[in-house]
Formats: sequence, C-alpha cells, structure tokens
Amino acid sequence: MKISISMYSLAAAIKKEKWSIIDFIDYAKRISLDGVELLDFYWKSGTEKEKEIEQVKQALKEHDLVVSAYDVSNNFVKESKEARDAEAEKVLDGITTAKSLGTNIVRVFCGDLHGDLTYEDGQSWIIEGLKKCAVKAEEEQVYLAIENHGLLAGKSEQVKEIIEKVDSPCVRSTFDTGNFLLVHEEPQHAFDRLKSDIVHVHFKDFREKDAAEELKGFKSTQGVELIGTVPGDGQVDLAYIVEGLKEEGYQGWLSIEYEGQDDAKESNEEAVRRLKKLIE
Repeated sequence: MKISISMYSLAAAIKKEKWSIIDFIDYAKRISLDGVELLDFYWKSGTEKEKEIEQVKQALKEHDLVVSAYDVSNNFVKESKEARDAEAEKVLDGITTAKSLGTNIVRVFCGDLHGDLTYEDGQSWIIEGLKKCAVKAEEEQVYLAIENHGLLAGKSEQVKEIIEKVDSPCVRSTFDTGNFLLVHEEPQHAFDRLKSDIVHVHFKDFREKDAAEELKGFKSTQGVELIGTVPGDGQVDLAYIVEGLKEEGYQGWLSIEYEGQDDAKESNEEAVRRLKKLIE
C-alpha cells in the first residue's frame, strides 16, 4: 500500500499561507510521501488551468511523486435535468484531467440533502448521473470512486446499492474511514460490507465533541457534533481496516484527510508517521 495526502487535508495551511498546488507538492515531497491527492476546486479556470496542469506535471516529475486520485466535487441531487447534466460534465471533465495527471482514480460524490429530500428521493438521480459518466470511465479505464460523504449515501449499504445498480466495473468505492461516524455506522462494519469494492481510501478519524469545548465540529445525522483528529486519536478502529485491506490484497492508496483544527502541517506529519507504522 502507498501513502498520499489529500490537498484538502492541508486546507488551513493553504488558506493561511496562500499555497498553490505546486507549493502543496513541494510540501508532500518534504515529508516523504509517495503521492498526492488533488481536488477540482484548487485549480485555476479556463486556459489557465491547462497551463497549471503542465506545471503540476513537471513538479510531480521533478519530485518523483504521482497523483493518487483526482477529486471531483459533484452533486447529482438536483431537481432539474439541466442541473444534473451540468454535474455530470464536472465528472466527465474530471476523467479527462485525471488521465492527464496520470491517475486512474476519480473521487466522486453522490449528492447533498436539501429541503425535504431523502436518500430515496435522490437515488435515481445519482444512478442516472453515474451511469452516464461510467460510459466514458470505461472507455478511459478510470474508476469513479464514490466517497461516503456527508449525509446522503453516507451509509455503506447505500454506497453498495448504488454501485450494484449502476452496474459498471468502473464504479467503485473511495472508503472514507471517518465519515461513517457521521451517519452512526461503525467503520469496521462498513468495511466488511464494502471491502471488495474499495479502490481508494481516505484515512480519517473523528471524536465526539466535549460539552465544554467551543470548537465547531461536524453535525451527524442525529445531531452529534464530531471533531476531526489525527488518525488514531478518535473513534475509528484504523488497525482493523488496515489489516482487512492487507487480507484483501489491496495494493492501492491510503490517502490522509485531516479535518481537525490543530496545526494542519504538524497533524498531517504525525498522521504519516502513524500510517507508516500500521502498514509495515
């Protein structure tokens, strides 16, 4: 297994120090990573993006790093077909960008809840969008890896159901170890259900907020507030998941995604040290 860090994991440092993607790649090299996970919303737009992609590819080559995954922030849960088609275009563009960057993993979302919508309301739109995008994914031999993100399709049974209904060899799972806690599912149980579908892993952890704390956390489906932690300091049994991946013969990426409020660089560096010990 190989270790990368999601650029989102350094969001606080990126904002504070005004990092570019190149700055993030330089940082990844300094802390001895194998690769980096890049996100769609950190790029410049239009022709500037094309120039930036070439600069990023050159920096990756100079640092002997690769892209573990390219992340698209799509949302198929839209009432109008026009809006859903626009979201599909984001994913299709993501496939093209991923290929240019040399990765065969495109992290995708299903969508977000809003108003009175339920997972059952949005499921057909999600499947419709993924089926449309899977045609190009199969042609390009790229995985669309669904992240269990947010409160919609956050449960492992929902992710599994969507994968089965899309019925494409290129639609699989980005297994986010921490996000299952937001929908009150034990991550190890989710792993047991999805382990044969995993093509990418987000290495993340959360803990419950103490009543006296003033930190702002992430609200679960039952209103419990969770705080991001360095992996190993929270509620996720990460050793169980890593050992399970070894048993499955998983040879892909473990990508750290820290969402806590301590120093981002120090926290990610500690996460790298811990993950290296786990995969020995």
